[in-house]
Amino acid sequence: MRKPAAVMEGEQSATTGSRPGAAAPRGIASRLGMASRGGRIAWTAAALVVVAIVAVSFAGRGTRTRPQSPPVARAFTLKAVGRTGSTVSLAQYAGRPVIVNFFASWCPPCKRETPLLARFYRDSRGAVAIIGVDANDDAGPAENFLRRAGVTYQVGFDPFPASTTTSYGVYGLPQTFFLNAKHRIVKHILGALTVQELTASVALMDGRPAALAGSLSQSQRRSQSQGQGQREDRG
Repeated sequence: MRKPAAVMEGEQSATTGSRPGAAAPRGIASRLGMASRGGRIAWTAAALVVVAIVAVSFAGRGTRTRPQSPPVARAFTLKAVGRTGSTVSLAQYAGRPVIVNFFASWCPPCKRETPLLARFYRDSRGAVAIIGVDANDDAGPAENFLRRAGVTYQVGFDPFPASTTTSYGVYGLPQTFFLNAKHRIVKHILGALTVQELTASVALMDGRPAALAGSLSQSQRRSQSQGQGQREDRG
């Protein structure tokens, strides 16, 4: 059976001819020396952790995290759909909130969304600017689609490879970006807009919603009444 360390040290000191009380201190000192080195490492690590926590705590009190500003929309200039020699650019609306809507005539959800935007624009009398970006489309079908949807706001033509569209990270249609007066993106909607989403998103655009509440409500009532009439016709 292995003996306890303390007993083994006592016997070792007796065989070497040294005094029992002389060998033990060296053995104990040796163990304490090893322990003290490990202890110093442990205490040093603990102290560093405490110092780091205190530093972070004071740093957190001394500085406040600033809210990140919305990203700036990319500038673009495109040929205007249906207007030979004319262009549409974001710079034309400097200092104004703008809705930028990416769509195409071949996009099924756009056939529901575009008439909604056209109706909103007419009802609000252009109080909020809208720019349509016709992405990866053909000019003829695009013009026919816009005419049927009743679009009166400006629309830019962004044919293949649709560089303006992809610069916004748009790879599926429709998508809509709501910009404030500084042309920072305050809201991004993927998929076809609903009246509720349009109302909530416009509310983020530089205090415009108060003036437009009546127009939005009117658009909503028209949409609901038209939807009800369509359901009755089906019935």
